[in-house]
Amino acid sequence: MAEQYLMALDQGTTSSRCIIFDKSGNIKTVTQREFTQYYPRSGWVEHNPLEIWSTELSVAMEALAVLSLKCEDIASLGITNQRETTIIWDKNTGEPVYNAIVWQCRRTADMIDEIVSKGYSEKIRSITGLVPDAYFSASKIKWILDNVEGVRERADKGELLFGTVDTWLIWKLTKGSVHATDYTNASRTMLFDIHKLEWSDELLEIFDIPKQLLPEVRPSSYIFGHTEESVLGGRIPIGAAAGDQQSALFGQCCFNNGDVKNTYGTGSFILMNTGKKPVNSSNGLLTTIAAGEDDTPDYALEGSVFVAGACVQWLRDEMKLVENAAKTQKCAEKAEEPEGVYMVPAFTGLGAPYWNPYARGSIFGITRGLNRDQFIRIALESIAYQSYDVFKAMEEDAGVSINNLKVDGGASANDFLMQFQSNISGCIVKRPSCIETTALGAAYLAGLAVGYYRNRDEIVDNWQKDRDFVPDMDPDKREELIKGWKRAVKAALFWADER
Repeated sequence: MAEQYLMALDQGTTSSRCIIFDKSGNIKTVTQREFTQYYPRSGWVEHNPLEIWSTELSVAMEALAVLSLKCEDIASLGITNQRETTIIWDKNTGEPVYNAIVWQCRRTADMIDEIVSKGYSEKIRSITGLVPDAYFSASKIKWILDNVEGVRERADKGELLFGTVDTWLIWKLTKGSVHATDYTNASRTMLFDIHKLEWSDELLEIFDIPKQLLPEVRPSSYIFGHTEESVLGGRIPIGAAAGDQQSALFGQCCFNNGDVKNTYGTGSFILMNTGKKPVNSSNGLLTTIAAGEDDTPDYALEGSVFVAGACVQWLRDEMKLVENAAKTQKCAEKAEEPEGVYMVPAFTGLGAPYWNPYARGSIFGITRGLNRDQFIRIALESIAYQSYDVFKAMEEDAGVSINNLKVDGGASANDFLMQFQSNISGCIVKRPSCIETTALGAAYLAGLAVGYYRNRDEIVDNWQKDRDFVPDMDPDKREELIKGWKRAVKAALFWADER
């Protein structure tokens, strides 16, 4: 029998990708297309759902063509996606009623303030494990219902469907025959009871959202359906769907209680597997569901940093300081340390552990001597500082010390950033040979659903180390830098509070 492969559709915040893996977890090909980012007002971020679909479909077709594969050569297809991003569409025509409102969008911050003022914070946290924030899907759904003409009436009549991006892609791949999501994506809507594993009628009432909008919820590793032959040219089992960060946790083989990973993508997302019991945070972290194969999922603690790789994109695209992201490493390595200079890249507010949607990007301590390379260096350092804040909160909540950190995502290829992360955090940073662990996690989950892998042990055997980064900074120096960082954050928060 001819060798079969796994296909991962990795639908991110700035691009759609398709990666095909063999059974050992080796990448056979990667195809990618960026798509348009829309910023209609300050703090608003949107995508075109039809462009998301067209780019994802085209990279899937291209990946098959590059390897001269047919659909029957793909054992299973897994989807991993930007989470919280909200799409509502007509169930009959497939036409979106509005652009996708992206997870980064802050337009509903005032709506969340109102929800908090009514005393719903603890209820939301106890049911969903989340801190009330515009980051999540619930307020985005309500905004579309309340602000796009005729949408609420159509929703009440059962004419419309809601989905995060995984749901949208499943619906399109199956030509409208499947309207479903998985536990990980559902847990990020701020409408899902992570203990009962069902939509919360109480929260739907609070946000005034009709239940018929919502998809069915399944485990991450599950045969959701098959691609329609007219879409990709054949029927492929859709064997997995998982939010990008939970998918990366699975791809990094963080299967045990206390395992931690950090994905450096558009944002930076740190997750710790906490086993079968959810851990409530008292330090501004989120309790969420980890990706798995059955109806008794593991849970995770998560800290979300809104701006990580997006800061590097900003250096490249808006500031024109580098031609490509890879050059930031050389710039930072040759730059002298800019003593006392800090960047707080709160372009869309501050996430964990601060949760301030009104904070904005700030730079403190600039002198006339600051040069381009130093500017790039402080931008990279800011990514590590933000992650450090989450690590400390995570250690306190879980009652453990983080001695080893698995890393992935595009910015993890930056040696300067990884060494600085190790130095500031005081832990060993472990970078795998394959840093595409978000897509790899979706592929593994899809493979388990169809028996391509017998169990998780076969997957663990695939994990290979590229390099360890070991702390080599003087502890007193480390404390001095962290003290300066905390001072910069305090100043940024003061700016937000004095608006």
